[in-house]
Amino acid sequence: MIDEKTKEEWKRKIIDTLEKIYDPEIPIDVYNLGLIYDINITDEGVVNITMTLTAIGCPVSNVLPYQVYEALQASLPEAKEINIDVVFDPPWTPLKMTEKGRKMFIEIFGYDIVEQWRRRTGE
Repeated sequence: MIDEKTKEEWKRKIIDTLEKIYDPEIPIDVYNLGLIYDINITDEGVVNITMTLTAIGCPVSNVLPYQVYEALQASLPEAKEINIDVVFDPPWTPLKMTEKGRKMFIEIFGYDIVEQWRRRTGE
């Protein structure tokens, strides 16, 4: 059984790992880009990650989830099991980005994609 303190430590380690895996098209890590929808750690030590991609036809649809899996396996060998579930509902939008990811995007591309998205869609 894994206690809450250990789960929090694992979650921090998972996020640190995810922040080192970059989307090849938008050079922002998968966590801050908002591709990680859920991180669940069971009492038994199973890590379940729910993630998405920026588009259904994403050319790295097979590669990126595998990179996440391999990186987590290497950084968290004490996990009993690691499962990656790729979903497309709800679809990814720039609104899923963290504040850090939004700032990174502005730094890289020179404009605020979240603000443009909101103006365009009314969200």
